[in-house]
Amino acid sequence: MRAKIIGTGSYLPPKVVTNDDLAKLVDTSDEWIRERTGIRERRVTDEKTATSDLAVEAAKAALTAAKVSPDEIDLIIVCTCTPDLLFPATACILQDKLGIKNAAAFDLSAACSGFNFGLAVGSSLIENGAYKKALLVGADTLTKYLDWTDRGTCILFGDGAGAVVLSATAKEEGVLKNYLKAEGLLGKYLIMPGGGSRDPEGKGGRVIRMAGREVFKFAVRVLGVSVEEILAIAKLTPADIDLLIPHQANIRIIDHVAKKMGLSKEKVYVNLQKYGNTSAASIPIALDEALKEGRIKSGDLVVLAGFGAGLTYGANIIRW
Repeated sequence: MRAKIIGTGSYLPPKVVTNDDLAKLVDTSDEWIRERTGIRERRVTDEKTATSDLAVEAAKAALTAAKVSPDEIDLIIVCTCTPDLLFPATACILQDKLGIKNAAAFDLSAACSGFNFGLAVGSSLIENGAYKKALLVGADTLTKYLDWTDRGTCILFGDGAGAVVLSATAKEEGVLKNYLKAEGLLGKYLIMPGGGSRDPEGKGGRVIRMAGREVFKFAVRVLGVSVEEILAIAKLTPADIDLLIPHQANIRIIDHVAKKMGLSKEKVYVNLQKYGNTSAASIPIALDEALKEGRIKSGDLVVLAGFGAGLTYGANIIRW
């Protein structure tokens, strides 16, 4: 038994913030941001919009694409580090909004690697027969936690949601292998100090703090490692990859890994220029867009690879 993706969906808030808009807030420019990140613009939620509001739209799209009714879903996983509330889980809020009555629901927090971790967990639960159809959502609203005077972080992030429906299949397709890792000793380099049980009043600040150089070095190293390890586990080579969908954080990181793997631009999907880093939503949004653009065909081998706060990283390999 394997878990197969039978439907995808995504949703981006309508407000667009360009690099020129940010140049009015901090000492930066469109050229400076594009050269260092590849990002041209990003989407930003308004004050009334929460993570579950984005998640529900992406989930509806995925359910429609999968031709699955809410009643058929028996597992909901929302991958997010920006939940609506500390509790209940955003997955439970999403369950209520979608009218799904017969499902387990929980959140998974691995930041930008969240979807990789969620896909591994969801597919494993389907493979062991515990569940038949799962709704897996990656959704984040990190712009709500930005210091808009910090040039090192405010240029990077955007909001969004992506979703997939997983279904059990006996065929030799779907999620083939998963690879998950974390290096907690490096967690201090990407952190939100305030708001947790150590600082419930948020005196340390409910904003993202990042040591950019350290995180960049980590990302360059582990994104390549993730692809190499997942291929080794599956006993495949880079030449077998039809499409690599990496976490959409920085074009320099993606280009480095593509070059290391010997992958042409046609075999690497990139949309970060439009959305920036949408955290756990990054990969499922890209997956949905790649599929709609015809970049993924039946039988293709697709690799998803990500990294994020924790510091975490991982990859999944799928036979479409």
